[in-house]
Amino acid sequence: MSQLAERSVDDVKPAPRGPSISLTDIIAESGSGLTARPGRTALTILGTVIGLAALVATLGISQTAGNRIVGRFDELAATEVYVTSRPPALDAPDNDMPWDSPDRLRRLEGVVAAGNLSVLDVGEALVSTSPLRDPAQRTDFKLSVQAVSPGLYDAVRARLATGRLIDQLQSDRAERVAVLGKTAAERLGITGVELSPAIRVGDEVFSVIGIVEDVSRQFDLLAAVMIPEGTAMELYRLRAPEMVVVETRIGATTLIADQAPHALKPDNPEGLKVAYPAEPQRVREAVQSDLDVLFLLLGGVALLVGAIGIANVTLVSVLERSGEIGLRRALGATRRHIAIQFLIESGVMGLLGGVIGASLGTLVVIGVSAIQTWSPVLDPVVPLSAPLIGIVVGLAAGAYPSTRAAHMEPVEALRAGT
Repeated sequence: MSQLAERSVDDVKPAPRGPSISLTDIIAESGSGLTARPGRTALTILGTVIGLAALVATLGISQTAGNRIVGRFDELAATEVYVTSRPPALDAPDNDMPWDSPDRLRRLEGVVAAGNLSVLDVGEALVSTSPLRDPAQRTDFKLSVQAVSPGLYDAVRARLATGRLIDQLQSDRAERVAVLGKTAAERLGITGVELSPAIRVGDEVFSVIGIVEDVSRQFDLLAAVMIPEGTAMELYRLRAPEMVVVETRIGATTLIADQAPHALKPDNPEGLKVAYPAEPQRVREAVQSDLDVLFLLLGGVALLVGAIGIANVTLVSVLERSGEIGLRRALGATRRHIAIQFLIESGVMGLLGGVIGASLGTLVVIGVSAIQTWSPVLDPVVPLSAPLIGIVVGLAAGAYPSTRAAHMEPVEALRAGT
């Protein structure tokens, strides 16, 4: 009897366990899920591609454009010097600058161009193109009248729209000629010099010989009437130049600022005031920082839109695959297994989107730079970190769908999938 009892105990075997699921099995299931519906997978990846391509492209274009803009700023700001006279002390001689100041400065090593500029006091005189007043419309205007030397146009990088600029011979002869800035010409209704138009400054008549379309410095010249210095000396008793505008080579501003007072007034250099950009590097960094923040925000918004697209498509995928989820749960998969599977799928899609997006974004930067003839500038950290960002975005976007899939009850999931 005891032997029969022992045999019965020996014949009892433990209940069979459910199938064991390893990480390799989960990865295989994730791969099957990605390749089972290639169209849906491609659309999901496309959301990441668009977001990360936009991020890489905007940051690259930001750096490229910022380098161009800041380089242009440095070129202008770091190559200009202004020399003016200080007010004289009581009972002291005047600190007037000599008329040949541009010639003296051009002898200095590092000076590219120099020219005199003086704002004239014409009282209440108005500028007009006709001696008659038209009551129906305004024909006379209060415009700035400025005396210039021929070298000023090179110093301010003036671009001529039509006609010609004032030369030294016209200044020596005190000719009644004028060059108009673009804005002044538009207000006076002058579009060209082919018909030899004339203007009146009070009772003085000047022939318009040219129109300046643009300048890189002294933008008030665009709204001014420019006449020769010799003419200003004769008509308006101009005693000395008010200011000398100097363009230097890059890196020579400090040297020229030190040498200019001694070159113009060796007997009293302290009587002159020199102005030039101080610490342009700070302004350069501020401009670059503002551009980076702006484009980074734009790229972040684009990436957020892509992440929302991933979440939506992944959630739809969970709903569509509810039958599959229920079957896998019935075969022994735990909630953790289901969650990991969907996270792997979303992470892989984010990784692929990051790689493709980084490539497309880099190509966009190169393409825009080629069209604009710019030198492409792109921090290598940006495209190299795009796949990592894609994985993070994919995991974040798949967090809710994977959690929802993991909490599906097997019976309900099977019913929903039928």
